[in-house]
Amino acid sequence: MSEKDKIEIYEDKRGEWRWRRKASNGKIVGAASEGYKARADCEANANRGHKDSDKWEFYQDKRGEWRWRRKASNGQIVGSSSEGYKAQGDCEANAARQGYKAA
Repeated sequence: MSEKDKIEIYEDKRGEWRWRRKASNGKIVGAASEGYKARADCEANANRGHKDSDKWEFYQDKRGEWRWRRKASNGQIVGSSSEGYKAQGDCEANAARQGYKAA
């Protein structure tokens, strides 16, 4: 995570906890891929950092933009890009803010 990024924890319309990561310019650069019943679980996911057991997938969506998704060792998606990127390198740079480390 960039030192200037801020994590915002909030309750959604369904009463579930979500997080979003904002850059210093206010742009959302990451977000929860699901809602959490407990705030503590949401905070733990937001602060997940690098985990060797996580799998990162980089792919092009229907519009040809690059996106990423992060899966825990149990196969559950624990994060995904909040937008598409024209260049794969930009997508990987965004993933690095969320804990991705290139091999």
